[in-house]
Amino acid sequence: MADEISKPGVDAAHFENSTGTMERAEATAVSSALADPTMRLRIEKSLKRKLDARCGLFVLIYIMNYLDRNNIAAARLKGLQTDLNMDYSQYATCLSILYVGYILMQVPSNIFINRIERPSLYISLVMLVWGLISTLSGVATNFAGMVCIRFFLGFTEAAFLPGALMILSKWYTRRELTVRNAILFCGNLISNAFSALIAAGVLSDMQGVLGHAAWRWLFWIEGAITMLIAISAAFILPDLPTNTRGFTKEELELAQLRMAEDVGETDVDSEDQGPLDGLFMAVKDIKIYIMMLTFTAYVVGLSFNAFFPSLTETLGFSYVPTLLMSAPPWVFSCIFSLIVAWSSDRYQEKFWHIVGPILVGMVGFIISMATLNVAARYVALFLQAASYAGFIVFYSWISTSFPRPPAKRAVAIAMINAFSQLGNVAGSYVWDLSDNGYRKSYGIVTAMFGITIVGCLGFRMFLSSLNKKLEEAEHDTNVQANQDDADETLRMSKGFRYLV
Repeated sequence: MADEISKPGVDAAHFENSTGTMERAEATAVSSALADPTMRLRIEKSLKRKLDARCGLFVLIYIMNYLDRNNIAAARLKGLQTDLNMDYSQYATCLSILYVGYILMQVPSNIFINRIERPSLYISLVMLVWGLISTLSGVATNFAGMVCIRFFLGFTEAAFLPGALMILSKWYTRRELTVRNAILFCGNLISNAFSALIAAGVLSDMQGVLGHAAWRWLFWIEGAITMLIAISAAFILPDLPTNTRGFTKEELELAQLRMAEDVGETDVDSEDQGPLDGLFMAVKDIKIYIMMLTFTAYVVGLSFNAFFPSLTETLGFSYVPTLLMSAPPWVFSCIFSLIVAWSSDRYQEKFWHIVGPILVGMVGFIISMATLNVAARYVALFLQAASYAGFIVFYSWISTSFPRPPAKRAVAIAMINAFSQLGNVAGSYVWDLSDNGYRKSYGIVTAMFGITIVGCLGFRMFLSSLNKKLEEAEHDTNVQANQDDADETLRMSKGFRYLV
């Protein structure tokens, strides 16, 4: 977007002149207070302060989302697999079946969340349900029961991440989104650290309490915490820039204007769009398929996450030190991810901010393959965890590459995220190759990271070609974008460019 459009002093009249289009301008009618640059800056600070505080709950929800999904790995160290009489193949199936439900629900859920007025209530409700299902994991007595529970856990958890990303994309501009996504994904990274610490405490102290195994208490305690947080989410999370309570009229007007300024048109769907129109627009866009395949390879490469305690166990320590040592790499990853995200927003660049962390992770994989030295392998775990920084930037690349209309963006986020979960299904079986410190498994994920780099390069080249078409259209009034073009962004107002 042209720099002049991002300046706080730009009023609505100047914005209409500079963009050449302001469809449904009444949706972002500007009060006189916003026409004054000083007043607008004050209102914007207040808006972002309130919004950041309320969206901060997403981090806590994401922590519980991942705790409830991945606590099975810690429970395995304290006898879950043995107590349920499962072999490794059955355990891997318990991991992978979650993503079947996760994949099936994401697109329908995001289509729904884009069309409702109170997404906060929806997220609160599904969180309450998944917390209840998670507690049921503690009463499973066999493989069949655990598989059933894990399927429905994935089915309900699917609503959160694409829904949260969609809500954030309705409030934050392209210059702000990567850092906010990074803060959200810190919930993922912190959960990897906290899950190890919580598991260490529960598994050490709860064995035999009331006659139950410690791993069962792990599911019960974490599931109960999830349900408590779910209740608060209904009152804290924001809804839409048009109806969220707790903001002033001017703040909501500015929230809508900021999104209109960001790409040159208001962030609303046309009134004649049906519930499936966003899906039809998305499936015709080749960008979807490039990102789906690339992201899936990335997820396979990151599959070490679900087996992190087992990888740390290769250092040769008992289960409590193993769990405690699993935490620091994820704390480091969180800090590193925030720095990378800030840099991506600061320089408005995506490709190198994704590929850079991937290369760092590849170095960690290579070290793990090359040596059995304890110190070197522990350092390698830090480098591997750091590769999540690019994963976070990739999510913001999805949102900024499908800016309008919101119905299409909602489907794009859900489709790409859902398809990528096939990488988690495949990744569940990658780590069965435990010989020589999982050397063959590390070889597979290294190859997947290589494929990810190639995919990102191809996507960058494709976006660059679209930017060239946009530039040509601006300089040659005779060049008209094809109205049937699946990439409707080529018909946007002057100044818009894809972030590469």
